[in-house]
Amino acid sequence: MIVLRFLRTVLGWAWIFGDTMITALRIGLFGESEMAERLLRGWARRFLRVAGAQVIVRRDAELDPNRSYIFVSNHTSYLDVPAIISVADHPLRFIAKQELTYIPLFGWAARRMGHVFIDRKDRRGATKAIRERFARGLRGASLFFFAEGTRAIGDELLPFKKGAAVAALETGLDCVPIAVAGARAVVRPKGFALFRPGPVAVVFGAPIAATGFALESRDQLVAAQRSAVESALQRARALLPSVTAPAG
Repeated sequence: MIVLRFLRTVLGWAWIFGDTMITALRIGLFGESEMAERLLRGWARRFLRVAGAQVIVRRDAELDPNRSYIFVSNHTSYLDVPAIISVADHPLRFIAKQELTYIPLFGWAARRMGHVFIDRKDRRGATKAIRERFARGLRGASLFFFAEGTRAIGDELLPFKKGAAVAALETGLDCVPIAVAGARAVVRPKGFALFRPGPVAVVFGAPIAATGFALESRDQLVAAQRSAVESALQRARALLPSVTAPAG
């Protein structure tokens, strides 16, 4: 059984890599456009299908399709990104570590699509990059932050970084908490990630109005974001069968 799973995983990752490169090339040619959005959603759904993930989604509030938001999520697995993209109603522009730009084609395509890459060790430079993205205009898209800054290994949320809170306070955009559960059971976050087909739950929480906070009290908004994601994570875990519920 383990041998078959290993072979399936090796072939699956090879297929995903090839599909990612082809999709990146096509997205790069179209740039920031509706066609690129459709290509990205198609890639996400194929990734999930190959990994054997079935996404369960819950939306706690209706979001305005004509507004931009700051989306804030936990992060546990390589699978989080395709799972969220596959069910998001808004075009997302990810705030990601600059090391990803070194991946051939991928970095070029992601920049062409408007995603933002930052040096996590350079807080001032990261803030500048995010401000420049706002200055260019979001064009109906929303910004997306993995607020922990890295993938969590355990079941508990890590401390949240302040970037999403500062971005919300400077722009006045509402923050939408997102929680993903079950992804780590399908694809481990570290080492060689064997596929273990199963359900992944994604919960979109109710928006948090940034206008209720001052820039000087950004720590309070960070705490509110973390509390909302933690609450959404409990609801996401409750959507999973009991055998996978403990896994984030």
